[in-house]
Amino acid sequence: MLSRRTFLRAGTTSAVALAAFTNESLARVAAAAARTRDAAPGDLAADESYWREIQQAFTLDRTIINLNNGGCCPSPRVVHDAFKRYLDISNQAPVYHMWQILEPNIESVRRRLASEFGCDTEEMAITRNASEALQIAQLGIDLKAGDEVVTTNQDYGRMLDTWDQRVRRDGVTVKKISFPVPPPSMSDLADRLIGAIGPRTKVLHFCHITNLTGQIFPVRQICDAARAKGVKTIVDGAHAFAHFPYKAADLGCDYYGTSLHKWLLAPIGTGFLYVRRENIEGLWGLQPTAASRAKDIRKFEEIGTHPAANHNAIAEAMTFHEGIGSERKAARLRYLRNRWAKRLAATGRFKIHTSMDPAQSCAICTVQVLNVETGKAVQQLWDKWRIIATPINHAEYTGIRVTPNVYTTVEEIDTFADAMEKVASAS
Repeated sequence: MLSRRTFLRAGTTSAVALAAFTNESLARVAAAAARTRDAAPGDLAADESYWREIQQAFTLDRTIINLNNGGCCPSPRVVHDAFKRYLDISNQAPVYHMWQILEPNIESVRRRLASEFGCDTEEMAITRNASEALQIAQLGIDLKAGDEVVTTNQDYGRMLDTWDQRVRRDGVTVKKISFPVPPPSMSDLADRLIGAIGPRTKVLHFCHITNLTGQIFPVRQICDAARAKGVKTIVDGAHAFAHFPYKAADLGCDYYGTSLHKWLLAPIGTGFLYVRRENIEGLWGLQPTAASRAKDIRKFEEIGTHPAANHNAIAEAMTFHEGIGSERKAARLRYLRNRWAKRLAATGRFKIHTSMDPAQSCAICTVQVLNVETGKAVQQLWDKWRIIATPINHAEYTGIRVTPNVYTTVEEIDTFADAMEKVASAS
């Protein structure tokens, strides 16, 4: 029979062992980073011994191959443990531990995110996702009947639905431009958006990187041209932050929204909204706040009672991300993308809808299996190989969106490429 003393001793030992395992995992990642301190990002991208240490920081189901990291991603163990720890602390006495102890620490998260993004802390609001962040801007800007919004027909569906609601509610007009995939050049993208601005245009809304094909836009060029015409810019960065390196100064936009449960690997239900300081007072929040808070970026965080655990654990995700480094991370993601995409493109049985130019894309790439319906191809990947990928069925093209992450192994990438060739050859 297990005595109380034996049980407590066993529980304590297990807890210590778990903590040691967690710390050992982080120590291994740190040691790998130290070992490769002088390695160039491009050279390190193919160093499997280094990336194996990164992969060990995750607790995953390796019976499936997850190539849909564009939706949301698993967090590293240290992030998920912090998330659970904050939930446990909150639950002791939420009105005290959550509101008085944990919630004020959002300011540390704000400071670190603002530093990484390159903006002032008073321009950074912590949100639950990119959709919420972007809708604050979309619904909070004063627009009247006849005002025009310019966007693209490849922007995220929820954001297009939000503009459609303003059409119905306020009588604004929305102009959606098209562009080829992949586009002939970054300049072509800029010309299409800038050229669509007319005398009634008040807002230009577009993606930093599209969720459909992973196309990166020349954001600064577009935003500078829009500002010169007196047009406000909203940039959808849902798939950009912590995916590849950039700063706010590289964008020049008025509003920017992103999710942190994608490439930063933070807990699900985290994101941020950047608002250029001069625009804060005139932007209405999704939920009303006191007039005295009109100039306070925190007015956009007033959503009622909510957990502190989600946003506090962002701090651990930031530490993990910084431990790898943006340049190294982007180089690895492009290496994995190129490994499968170039192989399939060479067969002549696939069409790649994403530019291989590193300035125009990173991890996300969309590929069409010629002569095989996209939905059937995706289903075969799952049924036969337990590979998760995303079907993209746009009015102008179709394909499979493939998004690996830092925990994805070369073996998984090669298994995917093998499976795709088998799907194509069976047609």
